[in-house]
Amino acid sequence: MKQEMLINVSQPEECRIAIMEDGVLEELYVERTSQDNHVGNIYKGRIVNIEPSIQAAFVDFGVGRNGFLHISDVEPQYYRQGGLDPDKAFEVPEPAAKSAEGAEGDAGGRGRRRPRLGDRPRVKPPIQDVLRRGDEVLVQVIKEGFGTKGPTLSTYISIPGRYLVLMPPLGRVGISKKIDDEHDRRVLRDIMLDLKPPKGVGFVVRTAGTERTKGEMARDMAYLLRLWKSIVRRMRKYSAPIDIYQESDMIIRTIRDMFTEDVGRILIDEPAAYERAREFLELVMPKYAPRLQLYEGKEPLFHRYGLEEEIGRIHQRKVPLKGGGSIVIDQTEALVAIDVNSGSFRTEKSAEENAYQMNLIAAREIARQLRLRDLGGVIVNDFIDMRKEKYRRGVEKALHDAMKRDRARTKILRTSPFGLIEMTRQRIRPSLRKSIFRDCPTCTGTGMVKTAESMAIEVMRVLQLSATRSDITRLNVTVHDEVATWINNRKRREMAQFEDACHIQLHVVGRESVSPEHLVWEAWDSTGRTVRFP
Repeated sequence: MKQEMLINVSQPEECRIAIMEDGVLEELYVERTSQDNHVGNIYKGRIVNIEPSIQAAFVDFGVGRNGFLHISDVEPQYYRQGGLDPDKAFEVPEPAAKSAEGAEGDAGGRGRRRPRLGDRPRVKPPIQDVLRRGDEVLVQVIKEGFGTKGPTLSTYISIPGRYLVLMPPLGRVGISKKIDDEHDRRVLRDIMLDLKPPKGVGFVVRTAGTERTKGEMARDMAYLLRLWKSIVRRMRKYSAPIDIYQESDMIIRTIRDMFTEDVGRILIDEPAAYERAREFLELVMPKYAPRLQLYEGKEPLFHRYGLEEEIGRIHQRKVPLKGGGSIVIDQTEALVAIDVNSGSFRTEKSAEENAYQMNLIAAREIARQLRLRDLGGVIVNDFIDMRKEKYRRGVEKALHDAMKRDRARTKILRTSPFGLIEMTRQRIRPSLRKSIFRDCPTCTGTGMVKTAESMAIEVMRVLQLSATRSDITRLNVTVHDEVATWINNRKRREMAQFEDACHIQLHVVGRESVSPEHLVWEAWDSTGRTVRFP
């Protein structure tokens, strides 16, 4: 499996990172300097409002929009001290872990289960008993705000390194659940035991830490500890609201989180960005620094690899599939509907087998499109109906397998009696479509506008209202050109009858530069004064 990471930053306003696998675009990340990106950043904020009805607090953390903090995201230390005490910030009364086994939740000590890494109390106290208006809290943005909703915050701080994630103030160490090989887990436990993390600081070994040496892990731990000390110093020095820590730029984040031994080459088309990435690799992963290359070709990088056309298709509603089928993706504010169509796809076998093979192809493409478009929330997949239970289970498995490489958390349900597979996908930031496009000012995002006939009928209805007004002697109506043409051609007789019967002068003005639904009335009385109408 050959992977390449292509980084396009030739335009200073936008950074695009594509991950290719055997020549196929599998992942795409786009970030613009004009768009706020707060996910992963740490702030010292102040509680501005408590809402007991939804068990949440709203936090001013200095970005102009208050963040949403639910009681489930409030760290237990706040139960003890009520708000943030900088002098006792993240003190952990229990000693540092003497064994990585304890972090994994193995039983020990008088038959009681030790707390697992990331455990949260089963019963949360009411938020109004934990926090007060004016309290200071150290928060991290875990989900970007979109629409009218502000960013989602958490007091469970986590700072990712290359191989480890620093998670103060847990005071224990653990292994990522995604590392399922017991031998690898045992080796990593021994390494973390030998490194002896300082008291009161927690670490989780990431999947990238598999088969890493003790020296590599030690360097990553030392880097994270230096970073945490600087965060604590800044937290104690400044009052809220203030930014405490900002995540790295997208290039460094993506290399840190996505680079694996399977990535044979990283190409960057801008010298300054190349230098930043080279310094990061030489510091964190010197072994792989030679895989980083500066692209100096005359043809733009993404054009050279045929990605511009592929990216253009990402925004299309209909996605063609191999063999003649297609999937249709419709996105609303809270739900994504995906419909699978067989089209001209045919096999030499039965109709049931034909539907099954089409659904398998669609399941893989659906997973890919969800990653590329960064769609989140509730997703309903309408697959071609299949009667046999083994085929339904096969499609479910294919979708599960295809979603395994997705970094966002997902949950997939069983096939419903109507042939639907419902799922959820973690929404961290607005989708790629929301980031690149804006709602059409003409149709306000619906994709449809009224016809000229509909607008003309609306004009005639308002004219009937004007007949009841004795103070109006002159009316002007401004509409789109097509509407004006329709009225003047199809409604000429009715307009003449209206003027004679109501003694009102009517003038219809058509303009090309306005919306098809544009409708503005102006009315005057016999003295020339403007009259409010309708």
